Amino acid sequence: MLKILKKLTWQVLIVNFLFTFVLVSLSFAGNVYYVSPSGSNSNPGTKEKPWATPGYGSRKLKPGDTLIIQSGKYVLQKYEDDIIKPSSGRENAWIVIKGDEKARPVLAGRDNLLTAINLSGVSYVRIENLEITHDSSAKGGSVFFRDGIEILNKPASHIVLKDLYIHHIDEFGMNIQDVDDLQIINCRIEYCGFGALGGPAGMHGGWKNVKIQSCRLSYSGHYYQGGDGSNRPYDRPDGFGIEPSAGPVLIENTIAEHNYGDGIDSKAENTVIRKCVVANNSCDGVKLWGTGSIIENTLIYGRGDGKSEVTPWAAIVIDQVEKPNSTFEIINVTVDDTLGGNYLMYVQYGVNVPVRLLIRNSIFSGRGPNSQIYIGNSVKLEADHNLFYLPKSEIVLEHGGRNYTQKNIGKLGEGNIYGNPLFILPAWGSNGDYHLKEGSPAIDRGTSDKAPLIDLDGKQRPQGKGFDMGAYER
Repeated sequence: MLKILKKLTWQVLIVNFLFTFVLVSLSFAGNVYYVSPSGSNSNPGTKEKPWATPGYGSRKLKPGDTLIIQSGKYVLQKYEDDIIKPSSGRENAWIVIKGDEKARPVLAGRDNLLTAINLSGVSYVRIENLEITHDSSAKGGSVFFRDGIEILNKPASHIVLKDLYIHHIDEFGMNIQDVDDLQIINCRIEYCGFGALGGPAGMHGGWKNVKIQSCRLSYSGHYYQGGDGSNRPYDRPDGFGIEPSAGPVLIENTIAEHNYGDGIDSKAENTVIRKCVVANNSCDGVKLWGTGSIIENTLIYGRGDGKSEVTPWAAIVIDQVEKPNSTFEIINVTVDDTLGGNYLMYVQYGVNVPVRLLIRNSIFSGRGPNSQIYIGNSVKLEADHNLFYLPKSEIVLEHGGRNYTQKNIGKLGEGNIYGNPLFILPAWGSNGDYHLKEGSPAIDRGTSDKAPLIDLDGKQRPQGKGFDMGAYER
């Protein structure tokens, strides 16, 4: 018995030691350093004696360290001394660079500086609470400033970008090529000449394991080198636009609006667009290219952003898919288009590669002329419990050599109906209200199969006798 007790005691000691070691490892923290406009780089970087420039401070950090950038304006102009460029942290010892909680500091770039923050090739880095923009006090060509944040040439991993306000940048708000485990949380990115989020084709799988949550991606192309963007060299800047990637990419609770290009254009496999508003973009609303992609609980409207010029863009595009039998889903989505003159949605136009498409519980309103939906012959379509309203189009949907009209749309699949959805306030170029009025044919006409249990507002489904069609539950 004594031997057994001694053995158990020894085992308990070992377990306690390992548990303590794990806790210590997980909670490892390094030093906290400070940067201030009134500091000096000859200082030790303490709160009482801070450094003067964020770029200098970032290069002094070791795993576990935190750099707090105190409030004020920091002019970035010297390559590459002024660029924030930290080394890598570790899984249990991240490097954190963040703005003072009392007032968000401003990183103001000028003199055609490449970027404010370069995270190429690093891992376990967290950036928080910063404003990145051009130096508005600069004159002439000195006002040029290219990217807010970049990850190029060397892949990065385990990156968190949170509470950032990036605006009036000549090229990309975030220019990212290869990254694995990236979180972009509560960031506002607008007035960037080449787009809010984007980058060149990846060399190491592109974007992998990415979450974009509670962000606003807007007005891409409405600024360039001190002007209104009319002189920008890139004609179609997107809110979100990435090249072929391994994915998955989750875009959630995000607004993409008033971009001169597409709202969301993802070539990544397993892209999920959930609880988003994609509104008043000049070109396509949502464009998907990779298998396993889903649009869910999302509102898409305002193609053309209030301009009457007819264009070849559409509210939803699934096209040029090269992987046979790729799958796509559109569930509880509300689509409205005023402009007309082109397809409301098209899938595999002139492409013979077979794909599978599910459309369910969605509303398609094309109030402009000649705005039918086109589904390519190579598409295996499953469409049920959807509401269609195209009052100025003879054909509602074309698929498999067959045209569906107002009268026979029910033959497309179970529960498909035609009628005015009775939106509270349809809009074009301005903010709309796409909740359903009383008496809408979309109310209680959806199905619970695969339907999300909360709507775009966060309201629980169902509210009535059954699930509603579209992004909002009345």
